[in-house]
Amino acid sequence: MKANQKAAKFTVIKQHICEKIESGEWEQNHKVPSENELADMFEVSRMTARRALQELTDQGILVRSQGAGTFVATFKSQSSLLEIRNIADEIRERGHEHRAKTIQATSITSTNDLAILLNVKPAEKVYYSEILHFENGEAIQLEQRYVNAKLVPEYIAQDFSTITPHEYLSVEAPLTEATHEIEAVLATKEICKLLDIDSTKPCLQVKRRTWSSQGVVSLAILTAPGDKYRLGSHLVF
Repeated sequence: MKANQKAAKFTVIKQHICEKIESGEWEQNHKVPSENELADMFEVSRMTARRALQELTDQGILVRSQGAGTFVATFKSQSSLLEIRNIADEIRERGHEHRAKTIQATSITSTNDLAILLNVKPAEKVYYSEILHFENGEAIQLEQRYVNAKLVPEYIAQDFSTITPHEYLSVEAPLTEATHEIEAVLATKEICKLLDIDSTKPCLQVKRRTWSSQGVVSLAILTAPGDKYRLGSHLVF
């Protein structure tokens, strides 16, 4: 019981800090409360407060300086090694036209595996969308996305021909953390048909989980023909 209580308090501290940053109240380089101050504020042990600060530091949200304290990280130090960009912006920057077609947007019941990935209960309602992105009329990427319905309750009510899921989620559940898995795959027959490619053509597939301060927001599976899509990175030193 004590361990569960500590985990709950640890989560509350992280959410409190992220909310202060997301609201703009704590700007970059703002000094955050010390371990002792957080321990007193939330009535927890110093170890619990230290763990909250350390994990946010590991995520690049905070920076800890020996003897000086803990500070909100600068924009550069928060940049991911793999830059998360809106595909519509990428296409428009090339001077091309972006268009999106919603294949489906619905509620589904989470499987055990999906429940673990979204940190929800098995058989709990989650949202699922399939969006096909076009560049100058040519299919360039299929976006399959599972979304935590509790955190983004209006997700499937959106018109994804006018706003991409990335744009919408960036407003409703601002990104604090993300993980990526990247691999070359042969797509299923259904995906090949949507992308209008031969079944022997290799595709680039990115599996991306994103978090906000409230928890896991979504799992996106992005599949694109290998000869039509390039994945860039942004390195910060």
